[in-house]
Amino acid sequence: MNLPYPGGPLIDKYGATGNPNRYLFPEPNIPNLDFSFSGLKTSFLYFLQKEVAANPAFVEENLADICASYQHRIVTYLIHRLEKASKETGIKTIGLAGGVAANSYLRQMLQTTAAKNHWQLHIPSFDYCTDNAAMVAMAAHFKFLEKDFVGQDVVPYSRKK
Repeated sequence: MNLPYPGGPLIDKYGATGNPNRYLFPEPNIPNLDFSFSGLKTSFLYFLQKEVAANPAFVEENLADICASYQHRIVTYLIHRLEKASKETGIKTIGLAGGVAANSYLRQMLQTTAAKNHWQLHIPSFDYCTDNAAMVAMAAHFKFLEKDFVGQDVVPYSRKK
């Protein structure tokens, strides 16, 4: 869509004035409590390619509705996975953190869902949602206080072992 990086805040901004039901995108069907956006991103890419081939000005003419619709699918997917996780685990205390916590549509939908499901919801103010560095530093502070250290041989894993 030719949005600069990071695109999330702009999708939220443009989507606020668009119709979230104008374009329908598939919800990924991933087993268990896992989730993946790869199929959704591919679907979105093919959608844009098809529409731009038919009308080169498609994105510019429909930016608000495209952003609202895509954001709606992402947020409803996250909410559905969260509801499933809550039902399967019994967890009723939910926290939203990191940069994604600054997304106004996600905050709104999560507040509605939390009220419906009687969850205790914790969302920091916008001031604490744009950069994870403060949260990582605070976690490191608590680890330091507990003298919970590791050596330089520790490596991160992006997948379960």
